[in-house]
Amino acid sequence: QVQLVESGGGLVQAGGSLRLSCAASGRTFSNYAMGWFRQAPGKEREFVAAISRSGRSKYYADSVKGRFTISRDNRENTMYLQMNSLKPEDTAVYYCAAQMGSNWSDFYEYDYWGRGTQVTVSS
Repeated sequence: QVQLVESGGGLVQAGGSLRLSCAASGRTFSNYAMGWFRQAPGKEREFVAAISRSGRSKYYADSVKGRFTISRDNRENTMYLQMNSLKPEDTAVYYCAAQMGSNWSDFYEYDYWGRGTQVTVSS
C-alpha cells in the first residue's frame, strides 16, 4: 500500500501562484510514476501532469503546459506541483496518484490516490 497526502491548496487571485505537495508513505516511492489530476464541480476528473520514477520525464496536459511544473524528491518521498499564472478555470480539487505502469495520463492506470486539496482561483 502507498498512502498519499496532498497539501498546499488554498484561495488565490488570478495570476497568482501555489505549490502543491504530495507526501507518500508505505512502499518505495521511487518505484512509482506519479501524477496530478483535478476535478471541478460537475466535471470529470482530468489529467494535469505526470512524472516518471526518476523524475527525468514529465508530461503535461495542454491546458497547463507552460504554467505548471511537476517535480519530485525521491529522498523526501514527496512530489510537487508548482502552479503559476493561475486562472479561474484552474479551480478544482487536486489529487495526486501513483502507478506502477507507464500510461501516465490514464486515470484507470493509477493504483493509489490521495484525498485531494482544494484550489480556488478568484477572478
